[in-house]
Amino acid sequence: MSAAQIEGHCLCGEVTARAIMSKPMMRACHCDMCRSHTSSMFMSLGIDEGSLSLEGPVKTYRSSEWAERGFCGTCGSTLFYGTVEDGARHPSAGLFENAANADLKLEFFADQAPGYALAGTHRKMTAKETIALFAPETGEDQ
Repeated sequence: MSAAQIEGHCLCGEVTARAIMSKPMMRACHCDMCRSHTSSMFMSLGIDEGSLSLEGPVKTYRSSEWAERGFCGTCGSTLFYGTVEDGARHPSAGLFENAANADLKLEFFADQAPGYALAGTHRKMTAKETIALFAPETGEDQ
């Protein structure tokens, strides 16, 4: 499959987003912070590294030692989850019409989804598996 440029915007249209997506995939995160930030799971798109560009009143909030969350300064729409150390940005699937037609491929903290479950045969990582992948030095004491 060839790379596709995807374009979208926040709820009010003040922030526009563009990215390159070579391997269409959507991810869901059910961790406490994502659920606090979005009132549900956070759905993001897997895009080519460094390809996300955002124009408009983008604001950020440093949500932990290693992460920040982007939102529209006008309407408050969730724009991205980002890791501070490497500058990676994972855009909200909701910015793009029909989530850029990406299929759900991965869930993080799947065992922490409160009262709901996503259908499908995609990979579902537990909290322990997710922490081991992203923050192995913190262990289980997080």
